[in-house]
Amino acid sequence: MPPLTPVDARFAPSSGAPSPFAPGPAAGSPRWQPLRRRGSLWLALLLVVGPVLAGPDAVAAGGGDLDVRKAAPGTTFRDCDGCPEMVVIPQGEFRMGFEGGEPERYEGPVRDIKIGYQFAAGRFEITNAQYRAFSDDTKRVSTKGCYALAGKVGYEYKPMPGKDWQDPGYGRPIRDDEPAACITWTDAHDYVQWLARKTGRKYRLLSEAEWEYVARAGQPGRFIWGDAPQRACEQSNLFDASAAKALPGTDIGVAPCDDGQPGVAPVGSLKPNAFGLYDMIGNVWEWVEDCYTMPHRADAPVDGSPQVKHGCDRRGSRGGSWISSYDRQRPAFRGRDPVDRISQIFGFRVARD
Repeated sequence: MPPLTPVDARFAPSSGAPSPFAPGPAAGSPRWQPLRRRGSLWLALLLVVGPVLAGPDAVAAGGGDLDVRKAAPGTTFRDCDGCPEMVVIPQGEFRMGFEGGEPERYEGPVRDIKIGYQFAAGRFEITNAQYRAFSDDTKRVSTKGCYALAGKVGYEYKPMPGKDWQDPGYGRPIRDDEPAACITWTDAHDYVQWLARKTGRKYRLLSEAEWEYVARAGQPGRFIWGDAPQRACEQSNLFDASAAKALPGTDIGVAPCDDGQPGVAPVGSLKPNAFGLYDMIGNVWEWVEDCYTMPHRADAPVDGSPQVKHGCDRRGSRGGSWISSYDRQRPAFRGRDPVDRISQIFGFRVARD
């Protein structure tokens, strides 16, 4: 059974890239330098109630036998070779939502959420290699016509014939370590059901509340980087100086920083958050389990569970992407799309009980 490992650091790229669709540098290449974090950073600004996160030396044993509700928070594990790497998340409380938002996209009312249980969340977004294993095993026929960036004038997103997760329209081959994109909500839901059957464990999508909780990791403000927008690129692959240089003339709001990634990036290219999760903001949008209502209904759950009774013609997505406007790269911003919507910037992350 694969060994359990402590949460550790990944790699940070230097700046510079000629194309938004050029692959990022591979881990270990000269452009990458290891990031080091001390255990004390685990609790920086973390406003949770209940067990505190274990430090970066936390290790458990058992792999697929791990009871995530009893394991030390911060423990990482895989249930099988090729399975997603997971991180144990502590129980806690937070304020969900934002009193504001775009027209027709109100993000409130703000609610007090209490997650009274531990669960595990994917350390990274599901990668092309992991999605391919599911696709091959189930002989899945992928949906074509993915919405992708088209042309050089206006950079319009439109359905592209023949485009799917195997060719999302990057103009180059995909990399195994990039997040799977052109993924519908149905694709994501079927993947977690397959993974649950494969491992005998309860894999699922995160709820909206769980997603915002782990994305914030103790940060109560509008952005996870607080009032320092120049720090946005430390954890998040978003539309920044490199992307704006590669795609000049767009009306997309540009982040005032540069992560060196002009397009989609390999998972874990930047720093993790306080929970040890990567790419919670940016890279690709992440589908969640919830049906979408606006505003949040008065009877919506406040215990971390998903809202699946109303508005199920659309499902939620969170986190923004490498080509989303800066103001949408917020933990409270809510995407909402039909379950069969397929886009170059839609992927997902998994959870396990």
